[in-house]
Amino acid sequence: MNAMNAIDPRPVYTRATEQAAALIKTVRPEQLAGPTPCTEFDVRTLLSHMVGGTLRIAVVGEGGDGLAVHPFVDGVADEDWTAVYDEVRTRVLKAWAGDERMEAPVRVPWGEVPGRAALSGYVMELVTHTWDLSESLGHPVELDPELAEFALATARRVLPDPQRDEQTPFADVLSAPEGADAYRQLAAWLGRSPLNRA
Repeated sequence: MNAMNAIDPRPVYTRATEQAAALIKTVRPEQLAGPTPCTEFDVRTLLSHMVGGTLRIAVVGEGGDGLAVHPFVDGVADEDWTAVYDEVRTRVLKAWAGDERMEAPVRVPWGEVPGRAALSGYVMELVTHTWDLSESLGHPVELDPELAEFALATARRVLPDPQRDEQTPFADVLSAPEGADAYRQLAAWLGRSPLNRA
């Protein structure tokens, strides 16, 4: 087991959900139709995916079939995103509280892996989408650099090839500007660019 696999991702994931929740609280209804760095998503669709992805890894942690969970949620009222995310965030943290979940094999979209590897992958996804949302909203809260460093290390380990095929839900690696912080490096590694606000 390498050093990264020995790390317990649960405290990092908990902090990532707290950060996402703080950011989601700032979303105003008039921002929901705005663009995001995920070019196929507006803010509402991005929120739907953040909630759906969190629900999926909650079901995995509960021992269910996460792949049967659609990674988007429908029917959330504009003013309810904070409450809906808080509810699913509480569920996922409870589902992954037991140590036995860390080593048990689970099925996720990229294969069957130990629980700790699955949860590390979802740290990467959540932190990346939190940057997407932050970029969309004009960076209303300061993001935790340690979360981006963990997510970037995970991304480089699980997606080492700069060229991605159509099965990979992330685009080819882009170059990050010199001196870019960990979030900007993470975004570039996963094929994202900041929004052009010109």
